[in-house]
Amino acid sequence: MSNFSTPDLCDDHPNEVKVLDPIFTNYGGRTAFCGEVITIKCHEDNSLVKQLAAEPGKQRVMVVDGGGSLRRALLGDMIAENAMKNGWSGLLIYGCIRDCDEIAALDLGVKAVNTIPVKTEKRGFGDLNLAVTFAGQTIESGNWLYSDNNGVIVSKQALF
Repeated sequence: MSNFSTPDLCDDHPNEVKVLDPIFTNYGGRTAFCGEVITIKCHEDNSLVKQLAAEPGKQRVMVVDGGGSLRRALLGDMIAENAMKNGWSGLLIYGCIRDCDEIAALDLGVKAVNTIPVKTEKRGFGDLNLAVTFAGQTIESGNWLYSDNNGVIVSKQALF
């Protein structure tokens, strides 16, 4: 992964980037991460997150639309560790995570809205590769996401 700065990317590509509303907190040990996006839409069921974390990540970023629910955690330490081992660059979660201290020790980018100690029920619900809309933007699989301490941006193509 190259070094980058989201402010510099915004300055260099003003017509190519969409900036997400600043509603996310860094939880992962990797505070700057980027990669091609794969989207998951799920509500209080992290079955697909677990499934994808077990597959080769190829330095991609999982964008998880949990509907902003603050009732269940869509990511915990075991799934996060699996994602790291399988080469995922990071996860952006419109919802909650748990095991935040353990996730902070991993070389994985994780941004989420908040934390909660309650796990999800795995019922097999959710959709892959749908356009998701939250934080003021629509994100699609195949987009590129760049996240650092300044914020989160997406573009239709790789910016470097």
